[in-house]
Amino acid sequence: MKKILKVMLLLLALFFILFQTLSFEIEGALLGAILLVLLTFLYVGWTEHVSKLFLLFLVFFTIGQVVSVVSWYIPEVGLDKVDGVYFGINVLYIIAYLFLIIKIISNMNLRKVFSKLTFPIIILVILDIFCVTLISNTTEYVFNVYEYTLEFTYNGIVMALLSFALINYMYRNTSKSMLFLIGSIFIVFSEIIQLVYYYILKDENLGFVYSLFFVVAFIFFYIQSQHKLSDPLDEYTDNAFKRIDS
Repeated sequence: MKKILKVMLLLLALFFILFQTLSFEIEGALLGAILLVLLTFLYVGWTEHVSKLFLLFLVFFTIGQVVSVVSWYIPEVGLDKVDGVYFGINVLYIIAYLFLIIKIISNMNLRKVFSKLTFPIIILVILDIFCVTLISNTTEYVFNVYEYTLEFTYNGIVMALLSFALINYMYRNTSKSMLFLIGSIFIVFSEIIQLVYYYILKDENLGFVYSLFFVVAFIFFYIQSQHKLSDPLDEYTDNAFKRIDS
């Protein structure tokens, strides 16, 4: 059953990428929702150490995707009005990403992290502010003030996820933390390219890239979820030399 489910997920992921590349957005959104439902089922049914926070991430992201499908069948709201569905979808995604961030923080010794990585953390905060401002300003004239504020917050949470994933990797130096970092990198690039695709440049190549990155990100997130959390590893290990007596 597990192998069959994985094959189904792989095939559906390929069709999802194809639909997004061909701009079949309703079909792609529906397939994305099905993919996330099946992935959540796979995670719950065949994971030895289920993380409640990671499960909540999957659940809220899946709900957001389902609402996104429904939104295609709801009449568009005028520019002078607040789009409640749009806000609801993005809030669900934000909550999902927050659960991932909380998952990282909850397994850290914050005092030790800040004492060892003070300078990298300061640099990351500066870079996050710069990147979020730069990315959000590309859509400044597309959204009204409420939508822009939400978009700015959304971008901030996504960049924070990447920063915490990087700090987690520098702190732990384990395979699980590396896989989580790679997944975070792909999800950030997927979100950025998706933003460009929907609001700046409607290019089929961008549809292919962001959907591919989205699939790859969740593959890495799932793989890391199958690894048990372990204590941080030292970056270097000195091997003692045996003394050979003549």
